[in-house]
Amino acid sequence: MNLKAYNPAWAQHEAMHAATARWFRRGLLTSEQQQAIQTAYPLDFYRPGLFLRIGLFIFAYIGASGMVGLLAVITSFDHLESLAFIAAIGTWLALEFFIRSSRLYHAGADNALLYMALGWAALWLTAVLDDVLPSISSSSLLSSIQTTLLLGPLFLLGLLATIRFADRVVAFATYCLLLLLITIWLLQLPFGRLVLPFILMAVSAGAYQLVALLSKRPDYTYYQRCLVVLKVLSLSSLYLAGNYYVVREGNAVLGGDYLSAQIPSAPVFYLLTALVPLLYIRVGLRHPSRVWLLTGLAAAAFSLFTLRHYRAVLPTEIAAVLFGLLLILLAVWAARYLRPTRHGLTSLAQDEQPPLFNLESLIVAETAVVPTAPEPTFQFGGGHSGGAGADGTY
Repeated sequence: MNLKAYNPAWAQHEAMHAATARWFRRGLLTSEQQQAIQTAYPLDFYRPGLFLRIGLFIFAYIGASGMVGLLAVITSFDHLESLAFIAAIGTWLALEFFIRSSRLYHAGADNALLYMALGWAALWLTAVLDDVLPSISSSSLLSSIQTTLLLGPLFLLGLLATIRFADRVVAFATYCLLLLLITIWLLQLPFGRLVLPFILMAVSAGAYQLVALLSKRPDYTYYQRCLVVLKVLSLSSLYLAGNYYVVREGNAVLGGDYLSAQIPSAPVFYLLTALVPLLYIRVGLRHPSRVWLLTGLAAAAFSLFTLRHYRAVLPTEIAAVLFGLLLILLAVWAARYLRPTRHGLTSLAQDEQPPLFNLESLIVAETAVVPTAPEPTFQFGGGHSGGAGADGTY
């Protein structure tokens, strides 16, 4: 059974078109070569522009909701569990049918059907567990068996949907479910709150390493968008798990306190808040990576917010103006200093791309003209009759 709902060649062809467009902008390809490569790798799927995708998403959502509403009217709204189960199965089957018949590829309508199918599945699981187990209060939400039994199957369902449909939103939700499950499990332990930040940091680091390994798979292009999202999420969760503000305020929320107090091992979280963004920025510059660099810059901004939240020196308005002015001056200086290239870095527009395609071999394979051998024929003439061919020619 093929685990991929979409044709894997679509992602490969789309990546090929994007790569050839970058090469053409850099002057590495002629227009004829670019056209020849794109003709050899056609985009034979349907995915309109952004605004039309949004319209199709809304239309598909309204249409599917109308069908479920009609089914609910027929059943007189008496069986929520059965209604949710039938709606989840029906929406999933409709999604599979339209992908095959209309060749949809993240076209908006298929995204809407996917989210609705997962939403109805979550509603069905909630209804089933509510009948089997006693209801819970919001105060015990993070320490209940019902929550664990609900999030566990939802995580597995989200993982299956991510593997099959390679949807970024589903991948984002699945990763968040994983962190939430680990948090709930640790809070059952007596020392869970103490080790929770370090366990989440370790899980985030392991998730990034796993994503880095998956990026080397031959089918990387099919999951490229999901893997980029997971890289950003894993780096972000690793930083936030050790951020002083998140740990202190989160500890107060878990303890039911209105005001946060100083936390154990506070100097450790001070260092993590200050050093992790610098590490991200350094890695992003040494091994040019927009994911590391932009995540590090965002983490550095949040670290400054954390510092100001607990150690405010200037009024908010003055601090915002001074910090914004400093960033503008720093950006202007960096843009001028790194033009054209210094220390292996440049401020000129460069397209970051994985080493998926060999430009030279691709051009040779797709655009080279292979000479055809002449057909063997027998031709008369060309000889001399004088001396019965004694001159050696015929």
